Order: sequence, then C-alpha cells, then structure tokens
Amino acid sequence: MKKIATVLICLLIIPFSKAQERVITTGVPFLLVAGDARAAGMADNGVATSADVYSQQWNPAKYAFSLDKQGFSVSYTPYLVELVNDISLSQVTYFNKINEQSAFASSIRYFSLGEIELRNEAEDVPNVVKPSEFAIDLSYALKLSERFSMSVGGRFIRSNLQIPTEGKSSVAANSFAVDVSGFYQSEQTAFTDFDGRWRFGFNFQNMGPKINYDQTQDSTVGSNFLPSNMKIGGGFDFILDDYNKVGLNLEFNKLLVPTPQSADLNGDGEEDSNQEEIDLRNKNQIEYNKIGWTEGIFKSFGDAPDGLSEELKEFTYSVGAEYMYQDSFAFRLGYFNESPLKGARRFLSLGTGFTYNVIKIDVSYLFSASRVKNPLENTLRFSLSFAFGDKYDEY
Repeated sequence: MKKIATVLICLLIIPFSKAQERVITTGVPFLLVAGDARAAGMADNGVATSADVYSQQWNPAKYAFSLDKQGFSVSYTPYLVELVNDISLSQVTYFNKINEQSAFASSIRYFSLGEIELRNEAEDVPNVVKPSEFAIDLSYALKLSERFSMSVGGRFIRSNLQIPTEGKSSVAANSFAVDVSGFYQSEQTAFTDFDGRWRFGFNFQNMGPKINYDQTQDSTVGSNFLPSNMKIGGGFDFILDDYNKVGLNLEFNKLLVPTPQSADLNGDGEEDSNQEEIDLRNKNQIEYNKIGWTEGIFKSFGDAPDGLSEELKEFTYSVGAEYMYQDSFAFRLGYFNESPLKGARRFLSLGTGFTYNVIKIDVSYLFSASRVKNPLENTLRFSLSFAFGDKYDEY
C-alpha cells in the first residue's frame, strides 16, 4: 500500500515549493477546510452570507439572526478522491436560538486519514494505524442592537497524526482556540425595481496556543502555529419579488501567522545549498519557532520580507452568488483566488440546495483553476440539515 508516500507528498508539496514563494504553513489545517456544501458551493464564502445551520464554522454571530428556533446538520467531504477513497472530513453542527436576542451552537469536526499499513518488509504482517484529527467547539451569539450581533467561541483541538515506532509511543497533540465574530444585517430597503438588504461580517478564528506534535522536544522547537485567520466580508441580497432572490457575496481571508523569512543572500530569488545560506535558513527557522502565538498574530500584519506588496499577496478572496426560488431551491457558484506565491489555490465551484418541509439537502462541486493540484478537485460534498421548532419573525 502506497498511502504513506501519497499522504506525505500531498502534505509536503506546499512547504517545499520554490523557496522565494514564502507559503505559510500551520498545524491542523483541516480547520480551514469548508465543511458544508452551501459555503463550498460559493467558493468557501460564508462570513457574511445569510444565517444558516452551518454558521458555526464561518460566523457564529449569524445565529442571532436565524429565523429557525433550532437546527441540526451533518456534512461529509471526501478528500484526495483521485488518489484514495478513505480520507474524509465529517462535521456535525447544532444550534439553538434561546430567544430573539441570543443563540448558542456547537459542532464537531472529524478528519480521518483512513487506514495506513506499516511494514518493514513487503511480506510482513502489516501494522494498521488510523491517524485522525478532531475539534469540538461551542459558541454564544448575542444581538447588541436590532441589526448587529457578536459572538465568542471556544474550541478544543486534538491531532493524532504521529505514527508509533519501536521504542517510541504515539502521543496525540492537543490545543485550544477562541473565536470572536460580528455580523450586521440591514433592513429590507425598497429600490426602483427590487428590494435589497446589506450584510457585513468578520471573524477572528482559531486564536490559541501553538500545537506541539513532538512531545520529546522543547515546545518552541517542535510546535506549530494554529491556523489563526481573519475573515472579513460583505454581501447584498437582490429581492426581486416574493419568489426570487439573488445574493452576491465577497470575502477576504488572511492567516494571522508570521511569514517565513528568506535565506536568499545573493538576491537571485533562490535559496541555494551553500553553507552560508544553510546556516541562515536554520537560524531563521529557530527564530521563527520561538515566536509566541500572540506575538505571531501581530507580526503577521507587517513581517513579509518584501513589504506591503507581499503582505497583500497573503490575502485570499472569494466571490460567491446564490439564487433562491421560494426559499426551497438554490443554485450557487463561486470563485476563489490565492496568490501563486502563497499557495496558488484557485478554483471555481458550483452548488445546489433543495428544501422540503424541515429537511434541506446541499451539494457542491469544485473545479481547480490552478496548475497546483487541489486536494478537493472534482469532489462532491454533501450536507443534510434539519430545522426544528417555531419560526422567528424577520423584523
């Protein structure tokens, strides 16, 4: 079985891209993968879209504007489907709107790397291991005014990727993180030929201590930053009539993680293998590992070696659109862009959704638009959600 080599290649392909392409890598990157098919259908756009049961990952402050009393969802995302068939991300979410002003929500995300067979020799009986990661979180949302809400959340993270070897036990890495988010939704306003509504949102996610995969080393050496990130976005709903509505959304995202420093001494854009640059590269790595997570958040806004131009390249953006008919059928599309120097993720997405009574089914599909292979390329994602209880009035 060649899955070990396959997984390692996929995990390492970004960090070992060209040295001058200072790609930021973190621990537990599964936290940033879109877990629901609605947001995935709009190219991972969700911080300022209308409230839904999946808001826990994107902006929990939206729950305060939910029209449903309670909601429950189950989502499934296959991963690396063109290479293997047992790597996947699963997510379960539940929310409860306590009253007109507040709501709480919780979710569980589980990322499985399937079964990996370990052998010293081809004829040996394999030792089968099942590395995995999961996160459990809880959030509380409160309306601070009729049109604006905020939310705080906490998250426990456990990553069990270390493969046991002879004489060395396998220990899972643990950490925790907090989220702070906000959401604004305007009143429905009448224009000449349609009604409209503005929405704005932000979310500072996964802010917490670094995660240490190697418990035998000093925490400053063997630890990795969490994928702390900042989401900011806005949207506008074109309410054409009682049956038809079109939502347009724009979202920006930036990792709140320091930029790796260059070891290019001669300025040719390449890190060479001479001893002087090797020593500098090792020194930079040691200094990078010593940066604390709180210091790292502030440094992330101004530490790119090429200045402001490189800082701007660390922002990704996504544009998404959603057409709704009678709140029972949805068609979605989106585009996601990341600088070629920072990972080169570029993709298009399509999605659809169907609602019958209290049951809703969402499906999405991703097309890569980059020369760099996307692990979710040609992947169908599925989400199933249920609404319970009474409905709240919109105004």
